[in-house]
Amino acid sequence: MSFGGPQWPQQPHDPYQQHQQPTAQTPDWSALAEASAARTRRKRLLLIGGAALATALVGTLIATAIVSANKKGDDGANLADTTSAAPELPTDTAKPQPSFSSVAPPPPPDPMDFISSAAKDKAPIGPDTLFPGKKLTMGDRVHRKGATASTTDCGSAAEDGLGAVLERNGCTRVIRATYERDGVAVTVGVALFDTEAAALKAKEQAVGSVVPLAGSGVKGFCQSQTVCLRRTNTLGRYAYFTQAGFTSGKKVTTGEKAVYKASDDLAAFTFNQIYARGRTQASAAATAPAAGGQ
Repeated sequence: MSFGGPQWPQQPHDPYQQHQQPTAQTPDWSALAEASAARTRRKRLLLIGGAALATALVGTLIATAIVSANKKGDDGANLADTTSAAPELPTDTAKPQPSFSSVAPPPPPDPMDFISSAAKDKAPIGPDTLFPGKKLTMGDRVHRKGATASTTDCGSAAEDGLGAVLERNGCTRVIRATYERDGVAVTVGVALFDTEAAALKAKEQAVGSVVPLAGSGVKGFCQSQTVCLRRTNTLGRYAYFTQAGFTSGKKVTTGEKAVYKASDDLAAFTFNQIYARGRTQASAAATAPAAGGQ
């Protein structure tokens, strides 16, 4: 039947199509199990971390307590040591206290005081004390000792005018010794006077020299027809003279270094021996008061 309007075609109908009712969604059991396991693991980690932190805190507290205890113990020990080491102060200050002299000790005696005056120069003297041993070593030079002599007749031990000078100034003794090395011989003579002033006058007036002393393996030297090296010096109350030359009789010239060196060696040795007398006697005098008080 038509109502005069257009006819709309109807939707085709599928006889096999049925209307389905919506149904509820099924839970994902696998996902739920995984989430539960994750929560369990987190709880376990939190428990382990908390336990470790607690253990560390306890250890720190214990260490702090031990250090504090040790420090207190050390402080106590130090205090005890300090207290025990403190010296006790004297309680009775009225007792006399030791006193010390403010006066400086006297200076030691001067060796020159003993070798400048016969009144103080009392040590034994002779050829063996002034010229000991059988040889003289000076550096790399060895001088063999020959004859020695000692006399109170000063004039007989000197020549060419020196004897008169010695006697005029009060010479009391002359001690001589000869040394030889490689054909060069030296005689040294030491003249003794009572005072230093007398020895100095003899040096100022000196002419000639001591008589050369041969013998004991040393041939004669510095005879009248030759030229030798003569020297004079003093120390304290002693005047000493050297005469050096060749045992062959050769004349000594200014270029003969061996002769000059031998003369230097004997003069230096004699100086040292005389000064050693003064030093020995000064040392004995310095210790004499202490020895007498024992």
